[in-house]
Amino acid sequence: MKTYVITLSKQFPAGHIRAGEPTYFKEQMHNAVLALAGLSVCDCCDYATRDCDTCGHKVGNFRKKRHTIRANYPLWAKRIAEVERGEACLSIRQWTGKPYRSKQVEIARLTKEDGVGIQKVELANDLSECIIGRRHYNYVGIAQNDGLHPADWLDWFRGYNLAQPMAIIHFTPFRY
Repeated sequence: MKTYVITLSKQFPAGHIRAGEPTYFKEQMHNAVLALAGLSVCDCCDYATRDCDTCGHKVGNFRKKRHTIRANYPLWAKRIAEVERGEACLSIRQWTGKPYRSKQVEIARLTKEDGVGIQKVELANDLSECIIGRRHYNYVGIAQNDGLHPADWLDWFRGYNLAQPMAIIHFTPFRY
């Protein structure tokens, strides 16, 4: 079976206003997957739980990374179509240290059974609006489902070529 790799950043990249700080994408992605079963991973304790007895957090308070947004929609549409047909899987990874200079570690392997999917998104030049399937969305909800605070999301996509549509790659059955 083919394997396509998506690497999630462990830390905010150089050039971002929060460069070097942890993103918690791994925990947030796990939260999105576990939420389907009414569970979550506590950011403080790293326990899968309904509510965290160790620190008192409630499941509803844990941020969820339901998707990732990538450039090159045509490439990702082809790859995700293979995943949806059961011909490929997604290997979600993180760098162990400095990006491109350290080993990658797999944090999840997703297949069609997990609900992997794709949607085309067009971003407004000021990033305030996202167009998905002819519907217009405020960036705030998109940012939160991408595991980012809205201000962090704006800074993350500031340098992207917004003339080209992007791919929202879903880790769960959630869709806009």
